Amino acid sequence: MRSTLKAAVAATALMALGAAASATELRLSHQWSNNDVRHKVAQIVADHVAEADVDLEIKIFGSKSLFKPREQYKPLSRGQLDMTVFPLSYAGGQQPAFNLTLMPGLVKNHDHAARLNDSEFMDEIEAKMAEDDVMTLVHGYLAGGFVGKDKCITKPADVDGLQMRAAGKAFEQMLAGAGASIASMSSADIYNAMQTGVLNAANTSSSSFVSYRIYEQVACYTPAGEVALWFMYQPLLMSKSKFESLTEEQQQALRDGAAKAEAFYLEEAKKEDSDSVQVFKDAGVEIATMTQEDFDAWREIAKATSYKNFVENVPDGQKLLDMALSVE
Repeated sequence: MRSTLKAAVAATALMALGAAASATELRLSHQWSNNDVRHKVAQIVADHVAEADVDLEIKIFGSKSLFKPREQYKPLSRGQLDMTVFPLSYAGGQQPAFNLTLMPGLVKNHDHAARLNDSEFMDEIEAKMAEDDVMTLVHGYLAGGFVGKDKCITKPADVDGLQMRAAGKAFEQMLAGAGASIASMSSADIYNAMQTGVLNAANTSSSSFVSYRIYEQVACYTPAGEVALWFMYQPLLMSKSKFESLTEEQQQALRDGAAKAEAFYLEEAKKEDSDSVQVFKDAGVEIATMTQEDFDAWREIAKATSYKNFVENVPDGQKLLDMALSVE
């Protein structure tokens, strides 16, 4: 009896091992901590796939533990990585068109970003990805604003003569066009640069302003509100070949999880902006508001600097820019 029971237990264990071995594992890489919204987006997809019970598992490697932040697109396109949550403009070297996904004044607010995600412009961007064997699972934009050490920044005249850090080359070009001097550095270096007088002002995402405690060094914060200049496209991407190699059930589980994650991403992105305002208010920092008139003035400078540079240096640049600007 005992030997029969042992045999049954062993057989069950072997079956479980066999099932586990047959499950396909996908490796997903990103640069953020587990508390970050972009990790949560990845986790929603992973959890949904696990619940769908389709012999598919997503293993997440966060905090740049698998690949360096800017070096994830290439391994994804070469089949060395299955999935990543990735700021697409980081891959502007491989596909210059991607630089349009971090361009000042192109996106006005989060709802506008959602419309861009569902536009012919995004179809063109995804066609460029497909050339690299990459596809989008979850669309998402995050917003940002300005901080000033001694004064508020809402319009171009406010940055004339200031030493500034900008998020992205296109923003550096626009700010320089408005009379600012540019100091290139990562978001992680803004605090010390403000503290030591290297910077008078900076531009980055709402989440970075909070996580790096920039509110301790500034007098005024201009957050992303009804209108904002800084929006960065940061989707969850997947190897197109890997997706197509999966069963129909596995593909559907990924699509369903992605739809759930995308809805979360949009609402959470809005929440990060409003939450950042409260953090700065609690720290005694003045809150400024960018008006539509301010936004239009910035865009005019962007047209003469960032947009002009993009059109001159990217094949079909004017066509892509016009498609993006046509989305109301």
